[in-house]
Amino acid sequence: MTLARTWSVGLAGVHGAMVEVEVDMAAGVPQVVLVGLPDAVVRQSVDRVRAAVVNAGGSFPLRRITIGLSPAAMPKQGSGFDLALAAGILAASGAVPTEAVDRLVLLGELGLDGSVRGIRGVLPAVLAAARAGHPQVVVPAANAEEAALVESVEVLAADTLAQVVAHLAGRVALPRHVRGALPEPPAVPDLGDVVGQAAGRRAVEVAAAGGHHLFLAGPPGAGKTMLAERLPGLLPPLDEQAALEVTAIHSVAGTLPPEAPLVARPPYESPHHSATMAALIGGGSGQIRPGALCRAHRGVLFLDEAPEFPRAVLDTLRQPLERGSVTIHRAAGAATFPCRAQLVLAANPCPCATAAGDAACTCSALERRRYRSRLSGPLLDRIDLRVDLPPVTRAAWLDGYGDPETTATVARRVAAARAAAAERLAGTGLTVNSQVPGRLLRSRWSVPRSSLALAERALERGALSVRGFDRVTRVAWTLADLAGRPVPGPDEVAEALGMRLQRVAA
Repeated sequence: MTLARTWSVGLAGVHGAMVEVEVDMAAGVPQVVLVGLPDAVVRQSVDRVRAAVVNAGGSFPLRRITIGLSPAAMPKQGSGFDLALAAGILAASGAVPTEAVDRLVLLGELGLDGSVRGIRGVLPAVLAAARAGHPQVVVPAANAEEAALVESVEVLAADTLAQVVAHLAGRVALPRHVRGALPEPPAVPDLGDVVGQAAGRRAVEVAAAGGHHLFLAGPPGAGKTMLAERLPGLLPPLDEQAALEVTAIHSVAGTLPPEAPLVARPPYESPHHSATMAALIGGGSGQIRPGALCRAHRGVLFLDEAPEFPRAVLDTLRQPLERGSVTIHRAAGAATFPCRAQLVLAANPCPCATAAGDAACTCSALERRRYRSRLSGPLLDRIDLRVDLPPVTRAAWLDGYGDPETTATVARRVAAARAAAAERLAGTGLTVNSQVPGRLLRSRWSVPRSSLALAERALERGALSVRGFDRVTRVAWTLADLAGRPVPGPDEVAEALGMRLQRVAA
């Protein structure tokens, strides 16, 4: 009897978990038994490994082989275990030394020709290997740049199984992959392209400065999509920890481009209104994958034509928006993904959506009310800023040829406001005003009652909920940060209240 052990990594959400691969080889009828809760893809890996070993110039042992994947209670999913299974079988058969694979972590899918193919989730897998103290990781060459983001682990890139066997046998060592220079991020749309719409531009600036959710309503051509697309450019670049967190999500989702292994700017997601609940939030019948909301973590999720989304799908956003994370349960297990994104909704004022505005609208009052009711009250109550965008007039269009503020100019004000908020919130674990709990707003950073008089009257007459009152206070703090004031005054509270009690909320 011969026993060999090596390592791979399984994924649970965006976190990796070390998986010990044990291979026992004994006399008996030739067969392969795979235990440890493998899914269908992992079970099929036996056939891929057999063909890959033979086509790589080796011989697959004709003995009774038992492969155990530990911890046995954790479901194993995906094709990333192929390379580890092949190395374990070869070590147990004596083709390579068992000590060569004992502490090695191997990730990758095998083609039938012996090629090593790229997989999803390499970054969180390598991070898990680093936390567990493993010094070396073998990854597909297609994922080498992504894996090299973890500097504490030696990354060995392989194109074929034959290269891995030669390395394990001590004939030709795999070279350590050195990360190249990161490419320049693509240019973002400029806010200077937006003609007119002073209220919309102001709302986007406030949303960026405080991390607030935004609702834009207006006829076609008013600039709703243009404003939403320019919001990510106003947000500060991601720091190293945030960039790795966002990159891990996109790696698990399979949306990380090979030419840009690190997401350094806030992401932007804009799903079509036909998106399902699983596409928006996350899910899947097999391996649980993050949806658009999770992929927009630390960035912007833009839902154009928001009333056209199924109401049940939109309402699933409510709890994740409050918590900043979403947990998806399936029969095989559960996965938790971070989703602290800024939500931007856009909607036409009515079903006919005429570019000429209300003057040419043919919808009845009932039709308009029914159209607006597709966005539930509890969802809208979580939106801090609500802005009506009128049609762009000829005068505004001509004035647009002046010199509107660019993204760079507004981004500097946003950065200064965020710095002021971060200094005030230091020590709390919070970074932007939209994250401050209502309890702290009222106890630690209270606004003078004289400044809140207008908002209190709105609360008394039912125009604001208690949650809405707290959100007005948060926006007032953001406006004060933009103005360089230590405490919000009546003007900031009035502007914040006006941005919330727009006609779109009716």
